[in-house]
Amino acid sequence: MHHHWLLLAACFWVIFMFMVASKFITLTFKDPDGYSAKQEFVSLTTMPEAGKLRGEKHLPEDTKPTGRMLSDGRPDQPPVYLERLELIRNACQEEALRNLSHTEVSKFVLDRIFVCDKHKILFCQTPKVGNTQWKKVLIVLNGAFSSIEEIPENVVHDHEKNGLPRLSSFSKTGIQKRLKTYFKFFIVRDPFERLISAFKDKFLHNPRFEPWYRHDIAPGIIRKYRKNRTETRGIQFEDFVRYLGDPNRRWLDLQFGDHIIHWVTYVELCAPCEIKYSVIGHHETLEEDAPYILKEAGIDHLVSYPTIPPGITLYNRTKVEHYFLGISKRDIRRLYARFEGDFKLFGYQKPEFLLN
Repeated sequence: MHHHWLLLAACFWVIFMFMVASKFITLTFKDPDGYSAKQEFVSLTTMPEAGKLRGEKHLPEDTKPTGRMLSDGRPDQPPVYLERLELIRNACQEEALRNLSHTEVSKFVLDRIFVCDKHKILFCQTPKVGNTQWKKVLIVLNGAFSSIEEIPENVVHDHEKNGLPRLSSFSKTGIQKRLKTYFKFFIVRDPFERLISAFKDKFLHNPRFEPWYRHDIAPGIIRKYRKNRTETRGIQFEDFVRYLGDPNRRWLDLQFGDHIIHWVTYVELCAPCEIKYSVIGHHETLEEDAPYILKEAGIDHLVSYPTIPPGITLYNRTKVEHYFLGISKRDIRRLYARFEGDFKLFGYQKPEFLLN
């Protein structure tokens, strides 16, 4: 009887040790980084209502988030770039800004986004913010030319020859996949300074000889918005401001077509509240932002951003004051009301020196 109890106890001891060993083996062979599905960093984008990815929380197993990562799953980015993204997230949630910060990811937006499949990059075009140089970078990456210096200027903006596909050219599934998994970026600058640049480039200098700006668009703006009908001068910045600040300008925009990309808001161009961008660069700090973007995209060893002339990217308050001199406060306030979303989403100070 005594041996019976000893044998029973021994059996229980063996079973107990086996359970402990099994638990140890299970713990030992878990993922060494300790990641669970819920801990993985995932950057999702939203699409128009018809194409929303409802209920999706994780990327497919064959795709990975873009950008360098820390061991705890957070993106490894300097504070300034994280602060820019956080500012956008917060502004997008402000109900008072909703009409100025949200837009549908329409074909108009998808036409602005250029694709580099080879390196999984999406670049949203924001005209008058140094976009020509970024296009050259992508053209080289796509293999159309071996270096930036070889690209003829007339090819950069010729989308039949530059080898830059637009995101709108892909299927709905292809669009969603690229928006979810590719490195995405665009560049901004002070909204009012950008408008001045657009006015000078398209209506005064017109270096690429695009006659429709002076011959078609300018007369249309003058007919509707010039106060002094006897004045015969060409389009003035005051006319341009009055047009842009008019809440009822939509019918004119439709007549102008895609030419309006040079002065519509960043929100209308790139949908930053609907698409989760990896990096937002600022024209004012392009000397630091351009190398950082190339590094984050994993292409800094393949191509360099063209040399930036000293001081060209700095904000010029004197120039802004000069262009807005003589324009009524009412017209300037209406213009600010149109572009307030851009000022707040991207951290640009409200130009009180013009408004008050």
